[in-house]
Amino acid sequence: MKAIIIGAGIGGIATSIRLAKKGYDVHIYEQNNYMGGKLSVFEQDGFRFDAGPSLFTLPELVDDLMAFQKEESTIKFPYKKLDESCRYFWEDGKQLTAYTQPEKFGAEVEKVLGVPAEVVVNYIAKSEFKYEKSAKIFLEKSLHKSSTFLSKEIIPALLNIYKFGLFQNMNQVNEHQLKDSKLVQLFNRFATYNGSDPYQAPGILTSIANLELNRGTFYPEEGMYQITDRLTKVAESLGVKIHLNTKIEKIAVDNKKAVGIYQNKELIPADLVVSNMDIYPTYRKLLSDQKQPENTLNQERSSSALIFYWGIDREFEQLGLHNIFFSEDYQEEFHHIFKSKTIAPDPTIYVNITSKHTPSDAPKGMENWFVMVNVPSNSGQDWDKIIPEIRTSVLDKLSRMLGKDIANHIKTENILEPRTIESKTSSHQGALYGSSSNNRYAAFLRHPNFHQKIEGLYFSGGSVHPGGGIPLCLLSAKIIDDLSPEAK
Repeated sequence: MKAIIIGAGIGGIATSIRLAKKGYDVHIYEQNNYMGGKLSVFEQDGFRFDAGPSLFTLPELVDDLMAFQKEESTIKFPYKKLDESCRYFWEDGKQLTAYTQPEKFGAEVEKVLGVPAEVVVNYIAKSEFKYEKSAKIFLEKSLHKSSTFLSKEIIPALLNIYKFGLFQNMNQVNEHQLKDSKLVQLFNRFATYNGSDPYQAPGILTSIANLELNRGTFYPEEGMYQITDRLTKVAESLGVKIHLNTKIEKIAVDNKKAVGIYQNKELIPADLVVSNMDIYPTYRKLLSDQKQPENTLNQERSSSALIFYWGIDREFEQLGLHNIFFSEDYQEEFHHIFKSKTIAPDPTIYVNITSKHTPSDAPKGMENWFVMVNVPSNSGQDWDKIIPEIRTSVLDKLSRMLGKDIANHIKTENILEPRTIESKTSSHQGALYGSSSNNRYAAFLRHPNFHQKIEGLYFSGGSVHPGGGIPLCLLSAKIIDDLSPEAK
């Protein structure tokens, strides 16, 4: 039996591995000339940059896929657990290192912010509880199959549902448990991991903190692109055929069954089709002659990103792998993104520097900076005017808080913004995670991993269930594995 996967994002590659292991003859069709979608890489003037996702959690999901390689294969995926997850900076000079052990992080919070250590330890324990009780239902299984709600995991989830914070937003949960404004801001930040607003997103998303601060933050020894590279090698070892620079025109449907794809007006038949494209262009372009799920497609988009890739000609000892420079008014920042569809004049800035752990990513004595600001999805803003303004405010803020004129240290630069995110990755409006999670029912409103009316048609990646980010994209592939038939 033949399976076709449209799109070589990390969810598509993971799906190809799982289907090949089930005996399918798998073909991936990718419009770009590279693998990985957002999880890609580029080099410029002696600097190497991971172009997209920079945080690595739940490495066991990658390990599971590595184990599928053929016995004679020797593909390795080296990574290490980090002692710290992120360094935080505020305008008043306060600096806080978030360690990946709750007790150690609690001690740091007590020393820097004066909040008793047990407040943080207890918060992370509650975050872990929410995750452990809900993940099997909300993340690892289809929410659109009745069997999910007849499984043994549903009873403990239902018994504890009042503890999940479904009827409060993240900020309300955090203010109640943490009290301190800086600590609340720090934990509100986890809403951005799926492109949402902590002042609207449901309190259950406070479970995200468990992954980074309790289960741990990790780093692939060769950088994030190592995930794409190694999983591609595993797929190839299983016989997956990869077709780059190949744009698909349509998904072929006959008698309510997916029967292949059209490429250059030619039908390429298949027994099973998986779209790893954003769900919006999947329907509008590849399924344009099918009934459109308008309510799903018209949901509020997640945030996008404005990223400056800077080669810096010196090193900054006070910075780590992950760094956050907070805005003074966090609520106003999110109001701009999701209500006004603009960018606040004082945005929070994320700086990722992989040369801290992979020195070859930058020339000796220099650093590769991935500098990101959360921005609204593209709905017609004047980005040519906005980008220079934000660049200036970012440089002013970093220069002020680091005590150096950063502009004078930039040796090379590249930019990724909502329009180019959309053109390169087919993400509607450049939204990084498909729809936002600014709704208590968001998990149920995401498109399922299968088509409910067309047999043999499946969906993976960050715009469908269970959501965006590397771990959830990998879980979307696992759900398709559970739902799809064995190859005959």
